[in-house]
Amino acid sequence: MTDPVVPPAQPAYTGGAGTPDTYPGKTLGIVAIPVAIFFSVIGIVLGFVARSQSKAAGVKNTPATIAIIIGFVVLALTIIISIIIGVSTAALIQQCAEVGYTDENGTLICG
Repeated sequence: MTDPVVPPAQPAYTGGAGTPDTYPGKTLGIVAIPVAIFFSVIGIVLGFVARSQSKAAGVKNTPATIAIIIGFVVLALTIIISIIIGVSTAALIQQCAEVGYTDENGTLICG
């Protein structure tokens, strides 16, 4: 008697070739970058959340780190520009009060 020929087993189904190889927090990190440009505090928070998710999975999330850095830079620039505008406005009002006059309606007129 001869042994029957057994065909080799088929490989297990792994979900198809179109499945992206992603890690937790990657999409949130990418979304956090433009948000950090326009809304720095929200972008910073999203960046930290994305980085935390990736860290829990044991992977590095560069987009989240970039979003955090951009968010802090934009926040610092916003604070600096706000201070400059505030100081300039105060100086202009002070100078106007020194050289200007008040009309009959109580409005301060410069010049």
